[in-house]
Amino acid sequence: MFMTNQNFIESKKEAREFYKSLFTIVGPIALQNLISAAVSSADVIMLGYVGQDAIAAVSLASYVQFILFLFFIGLSSGVVMLAAQYWGKKDTYSIETIFGIGSKLSGAVGLTFALLSLFAPEFLMKIFTNDTRLIELGSDYLRIAGIGFFILAFSQIYQAVLKSIERVKIVTAITTSALLLNILLNAVFIFGLFGAPKLGVKGVALATTIARVIELAICIAAAGSVKEIHLTISTLFRKNKVLLQDFIHYSLPAIGNEAVWGAGWSMYAVIMGHLGSDLVAANSVVNVVRNLASVLCFGMAYGGAIVLGKQMGANQLDLVERNASRLVRSTILAGVLGALVMAVARPLLFVIADLNQSAQAYLTPLLYINCLSIIGAAINTVLICGVFRAGGDAKFGLLLDSFAMWVMSVPLGFACAFVLKLPPVIVYLIMYLDEWEKMIFNVVHYKRKKWIKNITRDFDEGN
Repeated sequence: MFMTNQNFIESKKEAREFYKSLFTIVGPIALQNLISAAVSSADVIMLGYVGQDAIAAVSLASYVQFILFLFFIGLSSGVVMLAAQYWGKKDTYSIETIFGIGSKLSGAVGLTFALLSLFAPEFLMKIFTNDTRLIELGSDYLRIAGIGFFILAFSQIYQAVLKSIERVKIVTAITTSALLLNILLNAVFIFGLFGAPKLGVKGVALATTIARVIELAICIAAAGSVKEIHLTISTLFRKNKVLLQDFIHYSLPAIGNEAVWGAGWSMYAVIMGHLGSDLVAANSVVNVVRNLASVLCFGMAYGGAIVLGKQMGANQLDLVERNASRLVRSTILAGVLGALVMAVARPLLFVIADLNQSAQAYLTPLLYINCLSIIGAAINTVLICGVFRAGGDAKFGLLLDSFAMWVMSVPLGFACAFVLKLPPVIVYLIMYLDEWEKMIFNVVHYKRKKWIKNITRDFDEGN
């Protein structure tokens, strides 16, 4: 009995230490996500004064940035997977080298998207809609916003490294400052405050680009103040073939996973875009509430990857198994709470933006579909992006999302929309069931425990 009580006390102490470490990281990440969602909300509200077409056009154009973000998330995941484990091992030289590798790859991706947005925005918009007015407005947005895509490439890697070494509060301060500036500049350029011209959708793009420039400048300054690591220009040119191979090995499946998932979501946008601007506008408003309601559960997933990764790098593998279970249970609860918040927030949908009657009719059913979806998304995200990636296992998520989205949801969506010609709400429901389709496979993989791995290597500086 004494041993049982002693074990119980130790388990409680261990749980308290885990939750303390988790929420020290999750709190700032959730706040960062909340403010990011608030910026999107402010965009929708302020663009509501410009018109419904402006909301729909920016929403569709933002899918280009959304796809870019997914590449950055994949690259950042590669950084976090390796850097968090090397942080647990206290190997800062390898973390600096990983920063250089990630920055070069991220910069190449950002430059590609920037050039496409600057010189071929109409081509990008035609992927999502055939509405001439939306293509025109969206192209105006992309020509300006594209400048910030290249800048964003570097700030994302800076932030990934700082998160990996548990400087999450610094990252939150940086992104909070940039996002609040973004909201202020949105108001300035949309409403023509302080003598500025009224630029509409161009104003939103300009505000975002200016905020990106300032965000990168703060990232560089903040990284320079961290004593443990030195993220200098010289680290961009540092070479380590083994680390490069490891980075590619672990980050490519993560990039592929995000690309597959993001391309699937973009296909959902294509389908909705061809079902009418009313559905697109209504979905934009519902997404405002969904993004706000999901900040905690997604923050727990990405924060949990850092905590578990550090413990794996320190070879505390038995502890990782127990803490992963705690992380999953907590995130499921956060997902349920998020769904309840969305349901309670239903009256807000009708005051966020000035939609026409047809668009308003979509709001309630789309909201409840997202309430169901967000619970499944919380479970899948914490497993794929949190637990599995902490141990370098990104391949499973790539395979699972490829099947669930491209064999099931996307073909079904196209068939239901353009062959069977079902009502738009039914098509929307069928597409958003993908989270529940793949959940059982995630749970089975989690139970097998093959994701628990220390993926670090032993290096001497300069090798």
